[in-house]
Amino acid sequence: MSTSATGGSRSPEDHCTPDSLLHSAPQQDVTPEDLVMAAGRDVTPKTLDWARRKLETEGPSAIEKLLP
Repeated sequence: MSTSATGGSRSPEDHCTPDSLLHSAPQQDVTPEDLVMAAGRDVTPKTLDWARRKLETEGPSAIEKLLP
């Protein structure tokens, strides 16, 4: 009897990471480049200006709104 790809049992190696180990905050300051890439955009002068403005108004926590 076979299992489907969506409903099969999990292998012992397939486990979830505990929430206490999941975090998106960087170890250092968030740069405009970080924010642009987290938004899934290309790094251009226009997107860097957008990121600088966003960091000025929202601070480093702005990246938390973009990352899961």
